[in-house]
Amino acid sequence: MSHRDRDRDRVAEVIAEETRGAGPREVPQRLCDAVLKLLPVSGASMSLRGDGMPVPLSASGEQAAYVMELQVTLGDGPCLEAAETGSVVSATDLMSSRDASRWPVFAQQAAALGVRSVYALPLGDRTVCVGTLDLYRDVPGELAADEVRTAWVVAETVTEALVALPRAEWNDPDDPDDPDDPDDVGRWLSPLATDHDDVYRAVGMVMAQLGVAADEALSLLRGNAFAKSRTVLELAHEVVALRTRFDDPSL
Repeated sequence: MSHRDRDRDRVAEVIAEETRGAGPREVPQRLCDAVLKLLPVSGASMSLRGDGMPVPLSASGEQAAYVMELQVTLGDGPCLEAAETGSVVSATDLMSSRDASRWPVFAQQAAALGVRSVYALPLGDRTVCVGTLDLYRDVPGELAADEVRTAWVVAETVTEALVALPRAEWNDPDDPDDPDDPDDVGRWLSPLATDHDDVYRAVGMVMAQLGVAADEALSLLRGNAFAKSRTVLELAHEVVALRTRFDDPSL
């Protein structure tokens, strides 16, 4: 048996054990928990590709969830780059000049939270990237070659586990599934990330208030959230609840 086959068997066994008895909406969280048992990382998160930004799906803990939200708010970071390129993106030391120059604000803030290195792996296949699996470590340095190999197997198995989730209760009967369509994948998983629907609603409201395009509205949300040391999701909740308006001169 090859190293890869042994890795795949071990990964499958741990993920099967971790997700046993879990409902569809619990599976992403259980997958993140399994990652911590399979790899020498301090945190993990998963996100889906969305319109203009990643949509957080699950995280292993508060730190990982916040670092994911930080990338959403900034519109920058390893996760976004991995989703854009469909390739693994690694930051082996966020306090080094190399990584700090790639993502200046993200690197500084993530390091302040205790995250020193990040690996972002695409979820999907060679033609379609539907999201990313992000691995966080509290120490700098590269994963060893065998750990990188295992990480790829984990990403492949996580993708298979997500795609295998029951879809019937979420599908639009007038919109048949196409397993090769990334929009379909995002659509059937989107109920697992409903909290972020407010971001899209807020983008629409800012567009209406200011008469701007969607990308500019999202940039305004991100910029204001960052200026107020908040996540874009927190600000979006305020916009949707009409507690904040972008056509208010005092903003």
